[in-house]
Amino acid sequence: MRYNPEALDYEGVFPPRRSYPREGEPVEQRTLFNQPEVEIASNRAPGSLSDEAEARPSFVSLEAGKWQPRKGHSLTFACLFVFSMVLYFRPYELIPALSSFKTMTFYIGIVTLLVYGVSQVALEGNLTARPREVNMVLLVGLGAVLSIPFAIDPTEAWGAFTDLLIKTILIFIVFVNAVRTELRLKLLFWLVLAVSIYLSVNVISDYHAGVFKIGMEETNTQRVAGAIKGLFDNSNDLALHLVTVIPIAFVLALEKRGLIRKVVYLGITLLMISAVIITFSRGGFLGLIAMALVLVRKLGRRNRTAALATLVFGVIFFLAVAPATYSGRLATIFDSAADITGSASQRTQVLKRSILVALRYPLFGVGIGNFHHKSFQELGTHNAYTQVAAETGIAAMIAYIIFLVHPLRRLRLIERELFERNENSRFYYLAIGLQASLVGYMVASFFAAVAYQWYIYYLVGYAIALRRIYYLEESQKIAPAIAVRPTSA
Repeated sequence: MRYNPEALDYEGVFPPRRSYPREGEPVEQRTLFNQPEVEIASNRAPGSLSDEAEARPSFVSLEAGKWQPRKGHSLTFACLFVFSMVLYFRPYELIPALSSFKTMTFYIGIVTLLVYGVSQVALEGNLTARPREVNMVLLVGLGAVLSIPFAIDPTEAWGAFTDLLIKTILIFIVFVNAVRTELRLKLLFWLVLAVSIYLSVNVISDYHAGVFKIGMEETNTQRVAGAIKGLFDNSNDLALHLVTVIPIAFVLALEKRGLIRKVVYLGITLLMISAVIITFSRGGFLGLIAMALVLVRKLGRRNRTAALATLVFGVIFFLAVAPATYSGRLATIFDSAADITGSASQRTQVLKRSILVALRYPLFGVGIGNFHHKSFQELGTHNAYTQVAAETGIAAMIAYIIFLVHPLRRLRLIERELFERNENSRFYYLAIGLQASLVGYMVASFFAAVAYQWYIYYLVGYAIALRRIYYLEESQKIAPAIAVRPTSA
């Protein structure tokens, strides 16, 4: 069979050396669909980079047929928003009068699924849209189901599947289909920013007040914890969450025109960066660095001076905020012997063990939630990738990685098209911000067993919603041009 690199579509992951024009170079104007052209003689050699750029398929052509331009799911989204609010804030812990309603998240989720099922069948005649991310997450779920009969403890595996993974998958599907307008996406952004502000303020306040809920003073392992339990109780998980939200706040500041709005969003960004530092999370620090590098690299294409100035300011701010003992904590990333608590070397051993378990049980793993039976001292994997591989099989891990990488590729395609058209639209900045969030998660989750948790499913949901909204808006723009385009004889 003849090799066809276009069919593989590796462009989003491994871009060519010159995907973008250099500074000062004229930007070539392109259309989303091929228009009738007059052949002009050119001295350009066949197969040059410009030829490849012209032959590259547009975002609209790649997404054609995947999204229907229908409004709906208003009630479904209302239920999803309430569910997300309860999931994040856990009001039954913050408000004493609601302390007896600890299962409200479950029942709101059930109502959300019922409303969604009826609305989706009536609206589109199917159970869900099928972007690649939905297919991959269903494969991850299938791998988890298949692992249950082969688990070390099938009862425990069934509990892990029903208590968390199946819920995240179902709500993710609701998210993909219900968040279909820009207002809905921004409402979810504001919600996650609100909870992140609350968490950041409390973490900083607890640190200065000497309130440490994790570790012991005798072993010098005291650390702050999140003010809300569940997703944010563990300081490492809290740092991972904030790393994925920081880019969203930052690009919202860039795409806003009013000075006051810019100052507010930039203030929120600095607040969350301070909270990540205060958590003393090594994985959070590495995720923060990876996320920052993505933002500087991509935003710097338009204005290198501003990007460099922002990077310098960020370094100065980091040095000003970081506690005196923070550098010692970071040193243990490269020298586990320097960690007096032994957690760094312990996690290295667990990582090696999880890789060996994944290779020993490559088909179905040892069962979802069962890795601790094969680990040291009943410890988890502390790595999202080996968590999936060791517990549900290598095939499920591949599906999980595709689930992370595919939205990156599509977001990069949006960014590239808008860059080449020289448009500083909200889609351009949000596409870059969500790419940075995904990269931050991919790095930080290498040090946390969070593959079944809600973080990444909401994050990928944001990415899918953005590309759906962008596709529908671009389709409306080009529809008149298609209608009047002359047909070939």
